Amino acid sequence: MDNEFLIPANTKRGHLILSLFTLFDLILFGSGVFISIILLLIVETTSLIGVIIVLLPGLICSFLVLPIPNYHNVITFVNSMFSFLMNQRIYKWKGWCFYESTNEKN
Repeated sequence: MDNEFLIPANTKRGHLILSLFTLFDLILFGSGVFISIILLLIVETTSLIGVIIVLLPGLICSFLVLPIPNYHNVITFVNSMFSFLMNQRIYKWKGWCFYESTNEKN
């Protein structure tokens, strides 16, 4: 092939359902919508605020599985942001001149 390689652009999409969702995403979305439907059947709502509160589980789960660029979906973005905020952000230099600078001080 004379050093020509064919690399598929989106190799991960073959592992996703409808090229967008994982099994966990669909379970999360389905459970949120199911809870909202059950609440609509059980709770009598006469005001707009009551309807919004009843629909909130489905809306939150729909928002979490919403695909966004550079991440798989909102859940992945929230996990990455939480990991960044909770982990150490003071990075210790371990580059090629780390030992050189410590030897100069002695």
